[in-house]
Amino acid sequence: MNSSALKKKLDTRSNFSVIDIFEKAARKAGKILISDFGKIENFQIKSKEVGDFVTSVDLKVEKILLDTLQEFYPNASYITEESKEIKGDQETIVIDPIDGTSNFINGIPLIGIVIGRVYKGEVTDGIIFNPILDEFYWASKGAGAWCNNKKIKVSKNNTIQNCLIGTSVPHANRGYQNYLNEIDNIAKNCSGLRSTGSAAIDLAYVASGKTGAFWQRNLNLWDICAGIILVKEAGGKVTQPNGNQWQIDNSDILASNSYIHNQLVENINN
Repeated sequence: MNSSALKKKLDTRSNFSVIDIFEKAARKAGKILISDFGKIENFQIKSKEVGDFVTSVDLKVEKILLDTLQEFYPNASYITEESKEIKGDQETIVIDPIDGTSNFINGIPLIGIVIGRVYKGEVTDGIIFNPILDEFYWASKGAGAWCNNKKIKVSKNNTIQNCLIGTSVPHANRGYQNYLNEIDNIAKNCSGLRSTGSAAIDLAYVASGKTGAFWQRNLNLWDICAGIILVKEAGGKVTQPNGNQWQIDNSDILASNSYIHNQLVENINN
């Protein structure tokens, strides 16, 4: 069954599936990113704190996403990176207009528009759209994980030594106790470390088998919600870095192909 057939099978309201609605919003907003990418003179940049930026493009993209999604989900709750939470019913739509804003500012094409659906504490649907590379990742519970029209799966490497591992080196005031030890313990046991500058893209890479795992601390729900359902539906495993179950209010994450998960937990916490 191809991805289009699956999306039709998952119709939840009118003639549109959850993913269809998310894709409609993301592709509409993505036109703004394509138009402004590499043209730093076209937008304003503000610093929220050291190393954390918001641009006028973030705000324009978020408005387009909200306006489009609220046509289909007028009663939902909304959690977005740049706006105040909108209280609604138990169905929550989570939005990151540009995950990887620093990449966008500097002309690095590793960015993602992220939209996730959370219901009763569980991520059920999510998309990560990189309009610059035209990569549309999506997953719905029970429907597998996809990039454009190709089904994706986690890698089958069963040792850390054979895997690239994703993470992020904390900058500014984001350091935490023992982070250098964590990085060292993994780096000396794997094929190499990779950091894309976007947690959403890092998780998409785990789901598509490019990397064997990704871990990071002090993240927000909008950074990781779509990536979590992607990894799970691609056959991977998601927990906290200490191996405990990941829950919706946890900010620390370890996502892997499942085969190397216990090895990672041991090395991170050594």
